[in-house]
Amino acid sequence: METTDKTCYLYVLDTLADWEIGYITAELSSGRYLDKSRGTLSLVKIGNSLKPVITMGGMLITPDVGIEKIDFKDGDILLLPGADTWFEEEQRKVIDMTAALLDKNVVIAAICGATAALASKGLLNERKHTSNDKVYLKMVGPQYRGEDYYSNLPAVVDGNLVTATGLAPLEFSYELFKTARVMKESTLDAWYNLNKTREPQYFYSLMQSIQ
Repeated sequence: METTDKTCYLYVLDTLADWEIGYITAELSSGRYLDKSRGTLSLVKIGNSLKPVITMGGMLITPDVGIEKIDFKDGDILLLPGADTWFEEEQRKVIDMTAALLDKNVVIAAICGATAALASKGLLNERKHTSNDKVYLKMVGPQYRGEDYYSNLPAVVDGNLVTATGLAPLEFSYELFKTARVMKESTLDAWYNLNKTREPQYFYSLMQSIQ
């Protein structure tokens, strides 16, 4: 199997919803269940500047690098968490960047408020997607015309685009991991079912899958 080194770029902004990306950051940072035969996957925090942001949970996060210095490569991930500040002017740069990356082999993963930001720029008009509510997207995004592509599901995948409601961080993580192919299928299934059901049998399946 060909191995490639990839990067997950986490865009950090003030009021970032910590819990919506907690599964993702934990697994990518620890690497404990990743399929290392497929190469490495690094987690890098990016922002409009190197100024620290304060999350919704009151945590201080400092970006590792500014977004203007990022050179996205095939298979990389841009992770867009929920936040209350998505409609501020300073977020325009990353949204404009996302528009171009959607046409490349970069995985775009957006949850909660980030989906509204994409919708407001018309980026979900012709792509299958979900969010917190279809009426919500129409209310906050005057350029949103994607009602026919909306699915009332926890998380939706359309090619390299993963979207989710803010109430489904587990499903969001599952679909991102699956789309980016960062775990073996047996590992991912066991990981998801353990977190979903809390049944001990899936813990043993998970441990067996990584041996």
